[in-house]
Amino acid sequence: MLKGAPDQEVVTEPAYRENLNEAITNGLSDIPELKALDHSVDSFMNFWALKGIALAVVRNDSLVYAKGYGKADASTPMTPGTTMRLASVSKLLTAVGIMKLQEEGKVFLDTPVFGPFGILKRFDPYIKDSNYYSMTVEHLLRHQGGFTTRGGDVMFSTLTFMRNHGLSEAPDAETLVQKQVSRRLAFEPGTWQDYSNFGYLLLSLIIEEVSGLPYEEYMQEHVFKPAGCTGFSIAGNYLKDRQPGESQYFMQPDSEPVPSYDGKLAEVEKCYGGNDITSLKGAGAWIGSAVEMARLVSCIDGRGPMEDILTEESVRQMTTWYDENTFSLGWVDTKPDGEWTRTGSFSGTSALVKVYPDGECWVLISNTSAWRGSRFSKNTAYLCKKLRGRFSHLMPRRDMFELTTEP
Repeated sequence: MLKGAPDQEVVTEPAYRENLNEAITNGLSDIPELKALDHSVDSFMNFWALKGIALAVVRNDSLVYAKGYGKADASTPMTPGTTMRLASVSKLLTAVGIMKLQEEGKVFLDTPVFGPFGILKRFDPYIKDSNYYSMTVEHLLRHQGGFTTRGGDVMFSTLTFMRNHGLSEAPDAETLVQKQVSRRLAFEPGTWQDYSNFGYLLLSLIIEEVSGLPYEEYMQEHVFKPAGCTGFSIAGNYLKDRQPGESQYFMQPDSEPVPSYDGKLAEVEKCYGGNDITSLKGAGAWIGSAVEMARLVSCIDGRGPMEDILTEESVRQMTTWYDENTFSLGWVDTKPDGEWTRTGSFSGTSALVKVYPDGECWVLISNTSAWRGSRFSKNTAYLCKKLRGRFSHLMPRRDMFELTTEP
């Protein structure tokens, strides 16, 4: 029997022996004291015209609340175990993979990316700017590699890239890197920062090179499986690629169709074919559920009682705050007071992971584009802050993670 909050009825949960996404259902979070929370989420969804939201809350490494709101598709309710595209939250996952490899002694933050001692030295023949040879793994993690999006983000402008290079097919990662490293860097690595999806593609290739495994396989075996997570996978580009348990994605009603990312279709919904999401790899291609994302954070937070999959030193390196102009490793921001943030958004999805100074973690993922684009993350962060202030003390003292088998 699990202890309840002082003014609440004791909550006893059945001993499920299933995977996390199947075990955690909406019914487990139908708590009378939290009906007002549900109403607040519903109001937020109505205001922003969102089809569905999944929310998970962890306190002291215990899953105390998890619920899906709205629809995963026309006939399927959203659940806390519904998987959705995580967009740039994927970068946090990739950073964890790099830190695991550092713990294994296979790569280090100061390891050069290119050059005779570099991990990706196979691309050296295409390099014309010697500044590439000072680029390190840490530079890529902190968006300090020297790449810029001022002329457009190469990871989200595939058709333009194809036209510029006379390609009839969308480039694979090898071709894309070969072409990109032949360009001059915008700044010397380590002297500035500019948010770079391409840099995290390079980190994905680094994971493959030093581990000897495909990127997804390494992450599954060395990151997700040790954390007890079974539902993470790489997203597809089209509705036909939707995986079992994955939400459908939606645009706002007034959104205009666009050409497919490779030009083969004249008109597609932007969330289904407008971008080559699969090829983003560790920059933005992962799908996962709110509850499994919350569990993974519990395994990389340096707190107990759940056993971490990273050492204390790795957690410290990922979360140390330097200044307002320095990205953290994987996290988009880690403040001196212990508040950590990771956001992600593109067409059809928005994701937020917020760890507060007291260790409480809120994960919120939606399946609908918002007209504010990436700025919508500020609205979801404000929602979580407001809900936390009003309802955190009403959430029962329990651990729904215990409903699953041990990893």
